[in-house]
Amino acid sequence: MGELRRTPLHARHVALGAKFVPFAGFELPVQYSGILEEHRAVHERMGLFDVSHMGEILVSGPESVDFLEKLATQYVARLEVGRAAYGFFLNEQGGILDDVLLYRLNDEEFLVVANAANTEKVYRWLKEHALGGPQILDISDRIGLIALQGPRAASFLSQLAEPSVDDLRPFRFCENVTVAGVPVLLVSRTGYTGEDGFELFVDAEAVAELWDALLERGREYGLVPCGLGARDTLRFEAGLPLYGQELAETITPLEANLERFVRWEKPVDFVGKAALLRQKEQGVSRLLVGLRMEDRGIPRTGYAVFAGGVLVGRVTSGSIAPTLGGAYAMAYVDTAYSREGTELDVDLRGRRARAVVVHLPFYRRSG
Repeated sequence: MGELRRTPLHARHVALGAKFVPFAGFELPVQYSGILEEHRAVHERMGLFDVSHMGEILVSGPESVDFLEKLATQYVARLEVGRAAYGFFLNEQGGILDDVLLYRLNDEEFLVVANAANTEKVYRWLKEHALGGPQILDISDRIGLIALQGPRAASFLSQLAEPSVDDLRPFRFCENVTVAGVPVLLVSRTGYTGEDGFELFVDAEAVAELWDALLERGREYGLVPCGLGARDTLRFEAGLPLYGQELAETITPLEANLERFVRWEKPVDFVGKAALLRQKEQGVSRLLVGLRMEDRGIPRTGYAVFAGGVLVGRVTSGSIAPTLGGAYAMAYVDTAYSREGTELDVDLRGRRARAVVVHLPFYRRSG
């Protein structure tokens, strides 16, 4: 493994006493005051995350809509300017190359936000398919990205943003906003925590100034910096998939129970559609499910799942759910054992522990 990269906020994290872990080729803060404390802060007040490791790719030109329509599972032509849509880029077998957010900036320009570990792969893939058509530009190194998440985020940000973001609805965004005196390229009402919140795209050279301003002004609102640890427990409780665990090139959206993000109705065939249609007709052999542990023990990634003495699946993510209490897991299991209420066993390093299939997400915010 090569030298780990750092975001433009690395020095700020060091000054705040963060603990670091390697993730997707970056050295990133995993926690500051503690994962549980940060987790609760996002549910009850607000948390601030550095997500500058994410990838940003611009697709521009008069061919952009037709180009992306043939590659993405989203209905690109119906995506209005100022809106974002979650979906997938697939391989020919229907496996997920990456789960991405598409932002429509104008009639001929889109921003693709990719997972950090997949940015280079997605960029190359887009370039290979462009064939002299739209312009594909990786601007990841020029962008700093901050996520402000929690029930107080909207009221707090509304006091700092000009023009106002009060009317910004989920998966909408606005450009060229000034926040706490700092020019922000794009403010989007999106996030990866299961709570209300915003993501702020800013010039990499200005992101530290914005980070400092938000933390300073948010102190009286209970705003705290949060690391990857809380980000993972929050997304886990909300049943949000993580690429490399719930999603991969060998997993299709149908198996991941994410068919709702595949727009079958659009008139253009996208890469992987034929394979998905075959799978839909034949039926999937495995499904992503939620598990609630009935016995003591924490299921971890890769742990085997059994029905009686038969191996029927494996855990993809497992943790204590801080908001709910108790241990939970997401796992791929044979379809025959995916029904809610099905009793299964998880092998916890040689000890079988009882679990039951439950509905995802484990936690859903009120309102």
